[in-house]
Amino acid sequence: MKPLKVMVIDDEAAIRQIVAANLLKAGYDVLQAPNGQEAFERLSKGDVQVAICDIRMPDIDGIELVRRVLAAGVDTNFIMMTAFGSMDTAIEAIQAGASDYMVKPVRKEEVLYRLAKIQDMRGLRAENRVLRKLVRSLGETPFTFSSPEMRAVDRLISKVAPTDSTVLVTGESGTGKGVIARQIHHQSKRANAPFVPVNCGALPENLIESELFGHIKGAFTGADKARKGLFLEAENGTLFLDEIGELPLALQVKLLHVIEDKTIRAVGSEQSRRVDVRIVAATNRDLPKMVAEGKFREDLYFRLSVFHIHSPPLRQRQTDLPGLVHFLLKRGADRNCETGEVSMDPQATDMLLAYDWPGNIREMENVIDRALILADNGCITCADLSVQITRGAPPAGAAALALDSGESLRDQVRRFEKTVISRAIAEADGDRRVAAQKLGLGLSSLYRKLEEFEALRA
Repeated sequence: MKPLKVMVIDDEAAIRQIVAANLLKAGYDVLQAPNGQEAFERLSKGDVQVAICDIRMPDIDGIELVRRVLAAGVDTNFIMMTAFGSMDTAIEAIQAGASDYMVKPVRKEEVLYRLAKIQDMRGLRAENRVLRKLVRSLGETPFTFSSPEMRAVDRLISKVAPTDSTVLVTGESGTGKGVIARQIHHQSKRANAPFVPVNCGALPENLIESELFGHIKGAFTGADKARKGLFLEAENGTLFLDEIGELPLALQVKLLHVIEDKTIRAVGSEQSRRVDVRIVAATNRDLPKMVAEGKFREDLYFRLSVFHIHSPPLRQRQTDLPGLVHFLLKRGADRNCETGEVSMDPQATDMLLAYDWPGNIREMENVIDRALILADNGCITCADLSVQITRGAPPAGAAALALDSGESLRDQVRRFEKTVISRAIAEADGDRRVAAQKLGLGLSSLYRKLEEFEALRA
């Protein structure tokens, strides 16, 4: 996961620089601002996830800065710094919209812990957006894969879902491993209980145990209240451990014990507690290879892979491509276009079908959504496709050069010209001036030809 971008805001340079240096060492992307006005101007760009901000500042105080930033619709979480004995101002900051506060002098461990909490909260918000999207999509007609490979996956899901078996889902990024995990949950007897996804690769290593198993108050610096952990949040439901290959070896041992004993122990506690949770794990890594290299425990691998489902990449199920392109095009048009009616030039369709989709379904969805934004007059052409698609397509004009006895020579030449020009524009990422230079045409000549092609299509 990309590290959080954090801004440290304090008019005292020494405090600001010390906090910033500690965050840099911890791997965060750090900015600094010496006053509220400069901070507001920078935060208005909207790319700073967290601001660690002093409350007392000479120009715009921290509380007013929080109000202005949130009023501007900027999604930045504030952690306020306040002097001892100024709790009233800290409470006022929370009421204004700040997420947390710390009492000066702040300690490095406390800052990192509170940032980890913010990161977790932002991750859950993102997951909630995904879940809301999923709920909205329940009213849509789902896409039915026609390939034998995906019919085999559906059969495996239907067989394992009613059981309590642990499941390992493997496959490249973007092949829908998370969707498979949710299908297993929704088809199981646990469907009415929580489905809790967690990205093991996104959790700070020093907090993974606490995130999974919880902690008691005072278990470590910054543990000012107890946390029940994700296993207990998924009680009676399903815990989806995505990116399981990123789990550190020390935590792999503890996860193995939980799977075997069905008990967890919160950090700092001497008492174990039984949990009833089904585990579905997923990874795009080669776990047997990691086992051989000593990077993943063999016993945990065997426990997780009691039932294995592999999600094949798109390039191995070509028969799904035409239907999937049509489905994503229609869905994207229904969501994003006023008319809801968008077509695709046959040459553009051929390029999509010829591409091998290394990013799989996620990449295809992004490509089509981008093309819908760029498309003119309700038709996606080659010029609307991203350059990686057109570069990987068959040579420009390969289809257009096929002779058609029903076309005149002039029409065939025009068709070839249109293909070459569309590809040049696509390779220039939509920049018609660059495309014209590459083709040795004047810009006005290029536009004239494009108008001719549009007139012919009309």
